[in-house]
Amino acid sequence: MGAGKTTLGRALARRLGAEFIDLDQYIERRFRRTINQLFAERGEDGFRQVEQAMLHEVGEFEGVVVACGGGTPCFFDNMDYMNSRGVTLFLDVDIDTLHRRLRRAADRRPLLHGMSDDQLREYIRSALDARLPYYTQAVRRIDASRLESRQQIADTLAQTLQTIDNG
Repeated sequence: MGAGKTTLGRALARRLGAEFIDLDQYIERRFRRTINQLFAERGEDGFRQVEQAMLHEVGEFEGVVVACGGGTPCFFDNMDYMNSRGVTLFLDVDIDTLHRRLRRAADRRPLLHGMSDDQLREYIRSALDARLPYYTQAVRRIDASRLESRQQIADTLAQTLQTIDNG
């Protein structure tokens, strides 16, 4: 959350002439339910099963850039599957940058609504600690801390393309 998956993913897809798929939005369209509704109806385990099935579905598509939810790599065989289907990118962002981005977006993210600055910082730190072992299995690591302006997005996109091409 807040790493820039959608921002960089859309820019990358445009540059590559590929379709951009946000996995959470894809799931919501296919099930005609919000992610929050699916969590409420099925629980986290049920949602993660849906998420895995939809990841495997979009993983069969050709010419796509997929932005998955932050928890997606951490369940089942998802990280291994993603690595087997294409070039995976870990968008690495420091805690201070994530905190700043998420603080600005807290009203639009129900999970973060009402958190104090200290609570938000601890939430970010805890989530990263739990997820880093999965994220670091990605084929490439991208510094995504500079996605605040068009120029920063363009610079990060250029670095991403160079990283992918040099792999």
